Amino acid sequence: MNGILIVDKPAGWTSQDVAAKLRGVLHEKRIGHGGTLDPMATGVLPVFVGRATRAVQFFESAEKEYIAGLRLGVETNTQDIEGEILQTKPPATRDALEAVLPRFLGAQAQIPPMFSAIKIGGKKLYELARQGKEIERQPRAIRIAELELLGEENGDYLLRVRCSKGTYIRTLCHDIGQALGCGGCMSSLRRTKAGIYDLAQSTPLDAIIASENPEALLLPVDSLFADYTAITLSGKQEALCRCGNAIPMQGSGFVRVYAQSGEFLMVGQFSGNSLRTVKSFFEVS
Repeated sequence: MNGILIVDKPAGWTSQDVAAKLRGVLHEKRIGHGGTLDPMATGVLPVFVGRATRAVQFFESAEKEYIAGLRLGVETNTQDIEGEILQTKPPATRDALEAVLPRFLGAQAQIPPMFSAIKIGGKKLYELARQGKEIERQPRAIRIAELELLGEENGDYLLRVRCSKGTYIRTLCHDIGQALGCGGCMSSLRRTKAGIYDLAQSTPLDAIIASENPEALLLPVDSLFADYTAITLSGKQEALCRCGNAIPMQGSGFVRVYAQSGEFLMVGQFSGNSLRTVKSFFEVS
């Protein structure tokens, strides 16, 4: 069983919980996910199944899009509403919020939260945070491509955020609150897009578990490389490909490569006058 399953992750599950559950549902040990979501978060979680796990490395740098709840006037130790409240202040106005949002667009440095899985000195930050410790963290380069105020819901503001890998939306909410002088935290989070995959392509986890044929929900692994030019090899060229040898032919850039039968063979890259394997996806007999 090979392919990519776009899961609509429910709240209360870690990304690893989802992967572990699907190993049992799909009867496949080779399962990995494409981008961690916090337990309180919901939404798009691509899960790579079987030989498709070889494609995870191509997905790691994919942009993400979120709808986040921002609660102004509340600061917590985890930077979200599930943490311990550190202080409260009267919230800033909507006009003030709209005025400050443009500051957070573009390339910038973000200090990751203590309650995160980043390892420093062999220990995860959240393990230290639970012991009441706080250590210096190095800023990380991130990019926020879009940041839009959508409206208000139950006293919280809803933000649409399109951002680079490694962006902590909790920290973005906290930093916006700091910039406004009233504090802020994340009250909800839903990932609406991860790379080329969006909610319209996703299936709720409980529906996957209940499905009589969950394999039918898998997208082909080559869907991840839809932007690459497709080329089809001759029989002799395919034989070279399956042996991992360079294929004499001209072209440029990265391509997705198919057999005459239509089988997706590999992601390749042209170098000089030959096509070389970047990552193969055919089953090895």
